[in-house]
Amino acid sequence: MSDNASRRGAVDMGMPLMILAFAVIGGFMFWLNGQADAERAAQVAAAIAAAEAEEESRAATVETVGIGDIEVDPGPFVGTKLRSQGAVASMLGSQGFWLATPSGNPFLVSWSEELLAEGAMVAMGDTVAVEGVITTMEPLVLVQWSTNQTISDTDRMVAEFATHFLAADRVDIMQGEGGEEESGSEGGAAEGS
Repeated sequence: MSDNASRRGAVDMGMPLMILAFAVIGGFMFWLNGQADAERAAQVAAAIAAAEAEEESRAATVETVGIGDIEVDPGPFVGTKLRSQGAVASMLGSQGFWLATPSGNPFLVSWSEELLAEGAMVAMGDTVAVEGVITTMEPLVLVQWSTNQTISDTDRMVAEFATHFLAADRVDIMQGEGGEEESGSEGGAAEGS
């Protein structure tokens, strides 16, 4: 038989050590959670700063051209992303709208797929700033718009006269139809982005 005489008066340390171990592990997990929160906050701040820098860079690289200059000779601008502004002369179904030009011949602006999906809208008489790529009008484009039912047959006949259009990925309403200033913008980041 074993002699327990040497253990007399000794304290059983198993339970206090187990509690201490759980407390140390819990404290360590709490500290790790705090570190992870700080790291997530830093990542979010970095992402916001990168998005702002990208927006500033994009704005700096997009050339501003008068709609009259584009309408007179759009050929040199094909494939170029640019910004212009003007008054909405009329609508082209839900696919886009016509911008008034100094010559009286309106210039076609088509919503991007992202802006169409968002339900972006303007009204006749609105003064808008548009940003997008000048694109050559192809018969296939009109077929696609008709198939998607974003233009009617009448709109299609009118659009056939357009040789080029601006494929807009951003449209900001600068002044509403009644002359009131608009604070919001249609599209964005959409700034598709």
